[in-house]
Amino acid sequence: MRILVVGGGGREHAICWTLRRENPDADIHCAPGNPGTALVAHNLPIPSEDIDRIADAADMLGIDLTIVGPEIPLALGLADRLRAEGRAVMGPSAAGAQIEASKAFAKEIMAAAGVPTASSGTFTDLPSALTYVDQHAEPLVVKASGLAAGKGAVVCGTRKEAAQTVRAMLGDGAFGEAGRVVVVESFLEGEEISLFGLTNGTAVEFLPAAQDHKRLLEGDQGPNTGGMGAYSPVALATPDLIERARQEIYFPVLAELRRRGTPFSGVLYAGLMVDRAGALSVVEFNCRLGDPEAQVVLPLLQGGFTDASGRIADGQSPNSLPTGPGAAVTTVLAAKGYPDRPERGAPIALPTDLPPGVMVFHAGTNRDDSNRLRVAGGRVLNVTAVASSFSEAQRLSREGAEQIEFEGKFFRRDIGWREASRLATVS
Repeated sequence: MRILVVGGGGREHAICWTLRRENPDADIHCAPGNPGTALVAHNLPIPSEDIDRIADAADMLGIDLTIVGPEIPLALGLADRLRAEGRAVMGPSAAGAQIEASKAFAKEIMAAAGVPTASSGTFTDLPSALTYVDQHAEPLVVKASGLAAGKGAVVCGTRKEAAQTVRAMLGDGAFGEAGRVVVVESFLEGEEISLFGLTNGTAVEFLPAAQDHKRLLEGDQGPNTGGMGAYSPVALATPDLIERARQEIYFPVLAELRRRGTPFSGVLYAGLMVDRAGALSVVEFNCRLGDPEAQVVLPLLQGGFTDASGRIADGQSPNSLPTGPGAAVTTVLAAKGYPDRPERGAPIALPTDLPPGVMVFHAGTNRDDSNRLRVAGGRVLNVTAVASSFSEAQRLSREGAEQIEFEGKFFRRDIGWREASRLATVS
């Protein structure tokens, strides 16, 4: 089997690692990949946004299945292009990818499908947005409607802060094209979980639920980032809650997309807010696997990801995804200055004696002319630990992060703190 994975971050390393584990003899390629994917796949020096060259590579290599990791190539129509050329691809059309590429569109879909989400207003002009903010209860959330690498949502404690954020987006162009349309919404109270549904547009099979830590600092303080770590499973995400999400959120949204003539096929992520009464609301949708959540949910699988991806690419219902016992925790190692001005170029020293169950997924690394591993992005490495218990996985991930060395290394030592509090309460 010949498989192409599109992307070059920690998510794509985890995908390639999973595919290799399930298919030891497969011919796996990754475009553009990174030094980590090079250990389990053949890297192709093609940017993930260059859909023409990726399509040409899929043709020349006779690719049987393409799995698209990032949102940008999906929004640009890579899946459409490959399907038009007769290629099997795991990922939605550009029209389907709008559920992430336009938060305004996602709000419209949820309203039409009757799916609970925060009340909101959508704006393209500064005066109207400021008027709305001035009349809104505190706290509130300001979001760039377009793709902003997971950093386009700003939680504002006061109307003054929200007005400043709106001015930065609509007035100063702080988020470029992504911020030309702004969504201002109510702040949802509760605890957020990440749920990933693999779907052919009608049937849905779920990966283990995860919880991501977006804030830079421990205790979930500081600015939003692309994600500083994650863990899975989440005790809050009971089988009953997952089934409610399928019936109350996924099925209505998929039906609405079909009604509009834009059926969704691929991975549909829902950021779910669970309030104290157990009610569900959608924070946002994504059109692909999360990063760093993929680095904890995929290692927990006992097979089935390749088969599910292939079946979805062929328009069939996905098979079930058996999950092993235990838990997984991943800790993100970030570069100095992340998220605003990450410093690149520092050499990286990786340990050779990580304990069993601990793996390092590369996110923002490259190799220089001397083959020395160096920092090449804001989020540099993900240290994932799989263990029989959450507390053991948490400890191993943290200790593994401590063993890696590069100048300016920064990471949170409290990944999974809510789960740890829950377990402490139960015990």
